[in-house]
Amino acid sequence: MTIQIDAAIAGKTIREYLRNDLGYSGGMLKRLKFMDGGITVNGGFVTVRYVLREGDVLALASEDREEDTCPYMIPVDLPIKIAYEDEHITAVDKPPAMPAHPSHGHRLDTVANALAFRYAGAPFVFRPVNRLDGDTSGLMLTARSRLAASKMYQHMIAGNIRKLYIAILCGTPSAPAGEIRFPLCRCGDSIIMRRVAQPEDTDAKDACTLYRVLAENETYSVVLAAPITGRTHQLRVHFSVVGCPLAGDTMYGGQDTDISRHALHAVHLSFPHPEKAETVSLYSPLPEDMEKLCPMEKSALKQAVLLEADRYFADVRSDYEK
Repeated sequence: MTIQIDAAIAGKTIREYLRNDLGYSGGMLKRLKFMDGGITVNGGFVTVRYVLREGDVLALASEDREEDTCPYMIPVDLPIKIAYEDEHITAVDKPPAMPAHPSHGHRLDTVANALAFRYAGAPFVFRPVNRLDGDTSGLMLTARSRLAASKMYQHMIAGNIRKLYIAILCGTPSAPAGEIRFPLCRCGDSIIMRRVAQPEDTDAKDACTLYRVLAENETYSVVLAAPITGRTHQLRVHFSVVGCPLAGDTMYGGQDTDISRHALHAVHLSFPHPEKAETVSLYSPLPEDMEKLCPMEKSALKQAVLLEADRYFADVRSDYEK
């Protein structure tokens, strides 16, 4: 990255400019300080105490290098839909049955493999901002640089990255809208399963889900859900606890007669762009297997989600934070 220093920047130290103006974390700044050629001004080495002058050319070695690339990240030409893309971030519309990143038994069929292929020809580092279970479909955000990842992480902590899910439930919750708040913990020695925690559980974590029923029929209800906290399997466990497990979610009591995976889809995502003064809002239509179960027309569902999104988040955030 090369930056021409103008009058608005002149007079600041490099440390001040990188931390306060560009949003570099302490770890990123430390990495540049000890990297060969990490920070230069007008082609020469300087320390972060250097006071920038108008006309200086500041160069930062912020791009990924070959040594940053994971050797196990194999590029694979996989079909994947891109919902948003620029040089800073990529949002994918993840299909069901595609894990986010490689693991045992899934070395060549992940979102990471697909993006490594898409960006072949340059060093690639997979930086997911939000993660989805392998069988959860929908919008998933990744950062394309170390700086973008740092900024998006800060937005995530601050609650500025807002996510809505469509869940198709077996049955209908007793209240048409509300809050489900039960702490969660690991289920025995399982690495995967979660359960509602008891007072004696030392690994309990608070978990809060807000929901609104959009439609229902004799078998299923379609629910708009916001995980205010982001615990593993949070929506799946919470809806199971209130007696309405996700369709297809046999791990937590759902029936799999009409769908072969848990019926959960990340339908709406909004986030502050890491470099532009704008908020990006994305919508992902239901995949075919969930659409068949949904007691709403496709256009009506989209309209309901988009109309609810701004008001819904404004209400539930302020209520939760009181």
